[in-house]
Amino acid sequence: MLKGFFQVPKAVNEPVKSYAPNSSEKAAVLAEYKKMWNTTIDVPLYIGSEAIRTGNTKIMTAPHDHKHVVGTYHLAEKSHVEKAIANALESKAKWANMAWEQRAAIFLKAAELIAGPYRAKINAATMIAQSKNIFQAEIDASCELIDFLRYNVEFMTQIYGDQPKSNSDVWNRLEYRPLEGFVYAITPFNFTAIAANLPASAAMMGNVVVWKPSDSQVFSAKIIIDVFKEAGVPDGVINVVFGDAQMISDTVFASRDFAGIHFTGSTHVFKDIWKTIGNNIHHYKTYPRIVGETGGKDFIVAHPSANVKQVVTGIVRGAFEFQGQKCSAASRAYIPQSLWNDVKSQLITDVKSLKMGSPEDFSNFVTAVIHEGSFDKLAHFIDQAKKDTDAEIIVGGNYDKSVGYFIEPTVIVTTNPKYATMETELFGPVITIYVYEDKNWTATLKLVDETSEYALTGAIFSQDRYAIEEATTALQNAAGNFYINDKPTGAVVGMQPFGGARASGTNDKAGSALNLLRWASPRTIKETFVTPEDYRYPFLGE
Repeated sequence: MLKGFFQVPKAVNEPVKSYAPNSSEKAAVLAEYKKMWNTTIDVPLYIGSEAIRTGNTKIMTAPHDHKHVVGTYHLAEKSHVEKAIANALESKAKWANMAWEQRAAIFLKAAELIAGPYRAKINAATMIAQSKNIFQAEIDASCELIDFLRYNVEFMTQIYGDQPKSNSDVWNRLEYRPLEGFVYAITPFNFTAIAANLPASAAMMGNVVVWKPSDSQVFSAKIIIDVFKEAGVPDGVINVVFGDAQMISDTVFASRDFAGIHFTGSTHVFKDIWKTIGNNIHHYKTYPRIVGETGGKDFIVAHPSANVKQVVTGIVRGAFEFQGQKCSAASRAYIPQSLWNDVKSQLITDVKSLKMGSPEDFSNFVTAVIHEGSFDKLAHFIDQAKKDTDAEIIVGGNYDKSVGYFIEPTVIVTTNPKYATMETELFGPVITIYVYEDKNWTATLKLVDETSEYALTGAIFSQDRYAIEEATTALQNAAGNFYINDKPTGAVVGMQPFGGARASGTNDKAGSALNLLRWASPRTIKETFVTPEDYRYPFLGE
């Protein structure tokens, strides 16, 4: 093992490229997009050193053109999941004993591969697989993923450097061991960066992983796999399986060596997972770490002193970027009566100006939602709002799935602060607004806090510092990420560690050292230099 106290490169946030007309990055990503669009890929399971093709496959299509097939992926059987677990455990000793700086080098190399030769590929794949426009793909698949990898390496060294006090005759050391067993990573469709970070953050701390990506994200997950392989992640450290989520999870949770789960997805699924782990607790070698980020019913609250244009921009960007398919997306807003006419006028104008279509056309602000199930759910709530007497759609409200799963950005105004779409997570380009009387500002803050079971993100717009202070205090438990005069989306790694409480998850803050600590099991080592040879303490003497 090398000798030295090594310093890693200082983590910096990756600059977001502009993709302006005639820019080299625009030409590069469009070329990759066309290449991927006109070819098909076949994605196997990745278990140990093997790429396994089971022959039982599903097709991958683009949400904005659901008849266009871009590839197939192979589905695991129970035996494949058991094999993935066995390969992970077989690889564990060598990976856990690898010097930390060697693990760091692998993931730093992965960051540079994404920043350079893989940037256009991972962005284009995300545009196709998840129907993200180029800006949303760039800030996710490239910048956020690069930031996760760079900052996590730095956070890892900070954790290792946190040591207990010693004195001249006793040397105390704290070792940060990987968990005893393997980690299970379940990742969502909506962020390529999250799909990579959940297995990578656990692996970086010396753990081995079984990773199940979302079925709706396999196309861009394949680029992540390629990057990790080229960066030098050894075979068996991150094993990748696709298929029936219930079967895969049941197989994982039945293993005595299951040591932790890193999850992003729905609240209902996460609660079921927690229950299953609890029911199996007597079977495991250790108490498994349960880390999850789930849903949100994220809010924007405007004070009567707020700037109208800022509020409207916060609503449009917060609610409709990536078709509202962010856990942090604004989906309910509270606007004072004194500002409502101006907010309404500007909001209708802005929403009507939004273009919708394929992400290949860079002038499109919104594209399609992820799949037909999401489309049908959103269409149902829109249709219901058209019927209900306590709701009104002031802009949007149309939808069409003949080519892609397109839902118009939609604004519902309700006279009922507990209306269904004020409380239910929709995960689409729909926001519901409640107009409150200015005098009811304080009561409205209480309403915001009590309306939702979630507590992920929220925003306050105000020019009045007393009002900002009041809201920050009143809503302290309503959002794990709280924004003042900004939209409630767009957390940046190293700047706004991300996560919420209540039904929104365990609040272990992805993008911070707090998350990495969950994948370490500390061991205290005390070394005494001059060891006593007589049991008698001085107090025993007369």
